[in-house]
Amino acid sequence: MNWLCLLVLLATCGLAHGTWDNCGGLCGYRSVSYDYGAAAYQYGHYGMTRVVGGTGAREASWPWLVSLHHAWIPGTGHMCGGSLIHSQWVLTAAHCFDDVSNISLVYVMIGATQLSHPGPGAQIRYVKQLRTHQYYNKKNMKNDIALLELDYPVLCSPYIQLACVPDFTLRVSELVYCFVAGWGATSARASTSSDLLQEAPVHLIDLKLCNSSEWYSGEIHSSNVCAGYPQGFIDTCQGDSGGPLMCKDNIADYYWVVGVTSWGEGCARAKHPGVYTSTQHFYDWILAEMAASPYRKASLAAQTWGHFPAVPQPTQYPWMGPPVTQPPWMGPPVTQPPWTRPPVTQPPWTRPPATQPPWTRPPTTQPPWTRPPATQPPWTKPTAAHPPWTKPPASEKPKPVPTSSDQVSSCPFPNDELVKFFTQVKDLLQEVFGENTT
Repeated sequence: MNWLCLLVLLATCGLAHGTWDNCGGLCGYRSVSYDYGAAAYQYGHYGMTRVVGGTGAREASWPWLVSLHHAWIPGTGHMCGGSLIHSQWVLTAAHCFDDVSNISLVYVMIGATQLSHPGPGAQIRYVKQLRTHQYYNKKNMKNDIALLELDYPVLCSPYIQLACVPDFTLRVSELVYCFVAGWGATSARASTSSDLLQEAPVHLIDLKLCNSSEWYSGEIHSSNVCAGYPQGFIDTCQGDSGGPLMCKDNIADYYWVVGVTSWGEGCARAKHPGVYTSTQHFYDWILAEMAASPYRKASLAAQTWGHFPAVPQPTQYPWMGPPVTQPPWMGPPVTQPPWTRPPVTQPPWTRPPATQPPWTRPPTTQPPWTRPPATQPPWTKPTAAHPPWTKPPASEKPKPVPTSSDQVSSCPFPNDELVKFFTQVKDLLQEVFGENTT
């Protein structure tokens, strides 16, 4: 009996690990501790929060939300948001790539809440291909939707889960509890994105009202969804583009991504709510693009291409509603942790090539310590033509040098004249003072 129990336990663990490895077709689930529920939504859990600045989201609160980064953007590098709808596919907005000429410079951060400190649950993937809608029009923002195929699948974990995309059987207009989230600007005039993920509740707004003369005056398409408040205050803003508009299922505990953040007139203006691309409207396009990928490896969606059931079945599509008996927060296996880093061949932190390292020293031909040439040393002695100890010219008479004691060569008069002079002086003195004078 004990052996039978052990076998059952091992089989159960094996199924759990298998489900975790490939995300198991589960989607839309949040951890129980992060699910605010209807009470928080209705009775003021968010207080006076404004999405245009937002309330900081808790870690892993929206596990399918991703941040698109561009290598040339300063700061955190955040460019747009997106939703993970398959282990290798991200749903986002087409207009995010209007000015991107090289898709290889874009990479995806999944499982992060604070971009400057992603944490151990974050993973990074590069973009294998970009598939924008073939009829996307950047002038009127029609068909503003795109898919990114990642270079290799992500590993689902408590930090990373798949988003649910609704088909045409879901009545989106009847969903009550909806939220927006993103790393966009925290105020209408902010010039930088938010480092911490922001979130806030919104209400779905009737499309006819949103398109009326006092609102958007016919600029809204049938493939759009409007969400926010008539008085403004709460809205997505710059940098939130491509991120999800999420609504909780009215019966189950998972969320549907019903919209992709597209555009809006200003941020949080009265009668000008956020405009989103309807994911339900482009449900078939999403399936077709994923199935038509030339890089796909027999994906689950491609294998089941054809007529789809009206009600999502979790065993057939990776973005369908998950069964309650298989929550997505089960522990990952030790051999495949959720914090797997990107391959070494293409890390976002690649250093410059060795041929031009930032620490290159100056060439040896001109080292900074080169001494002056020997022809002009700073200690050069004066030339022999003008030495500082030059003797006087020969025309100048040298000073007399003393001779022996019996000669007075320095006196200019001859000796006989001196004897005569002193004799006369002696005689004169004798006459004046007498004969005793010597």
